[in-house]
This record gives sequence, structure tokens and C-alpha cells, in this order.
Amino acid sequence: MDINEILKKQPILLFDGECGFCNKSIQFFLAREKNKAMHFAPLTSSIGKELQAYFEIEEKTDSVILIKDHSAYIKTCAILRVMPYMKGLWPFMVVFVIIPPFIRNAVYDVIAKRRMKFFGRVENCALLPKEDKERFLDI
Repeated sequence: MDINEILKKQPILLFDGECGFCNKSIQFFLAREKNKAMHFAPLTSSIGKELQAYFEIEEKTDSVILIKDHSAYIKTCAILRVMPYMKGLWPFMVVFVIIPPFIRNAVYDVIAKRRMKFFGRVENCALLPKEDKERFLDI
């Protein structure tokens, strides 16, 4: 797929497709999503790698990445920008933007280092409804 075609699908959330925590987080998001606007791709997929190269993000970056408005957001900056796409009180989480990113990302890194230990690896993608499955790019 051409990079310009991929970018038309923004917002796109890149995630670790092998991580149990990441997969559960995506399932959590899908259950609470407002308008089904988000697209998804694993970091290690061809689309994930192409987007990382386009935005000059190191290929070994092990973080959730949000592609939105032709910008790439990593770690807590990505997570906080995903919150407005959710129902309920989740959009109010953006207040945490007042915490400096180096503090937020330090907490993120502590969780990220231990996620495989606590949640393990995923070998298969979860079964998704057809309307959700179509939003997953390159799985």
C-alpha cells in the first residue's frame, strides 16, 4: 500500500502485536470507542514499519505510536491523544498533559518493561467483529 493511501486512514494507532497487555488495551479501547474512527496496525507489520520510516522513528522503538494529523506521537503523548476517541469520562484523562512528558514517560517505561512478564505474548489476534476487523491494517 502506498504511504499516501495509508496516511488517508489517520488516526492510526501502532501497537506491539505480540504483547498481551497491548492486545488487551486495544480490546479495552474498542469496547469504549466513540465513533470507530481509529485504524490500527502492529509495529512489526509492513505498514507499521513503513509509517515508522516515514516519520523517522527508530524501528526498534517499543512503544505505542499514534499517527494523527500527519504527526507521530509516542508513549504517553500517544495515549493521551487517544482518550478523546473514547466514550464516558475517558476524554478527561487529557488533564494529565500538565504532567511533564519525562515524568509520564518514566511511568510508562516502568510498565512497558514488565508487560511481557505479567501479560505474556499473544500468538493469535483476537476475534473481532467485521466492522472492527476492517480497521486493522496489515494483520
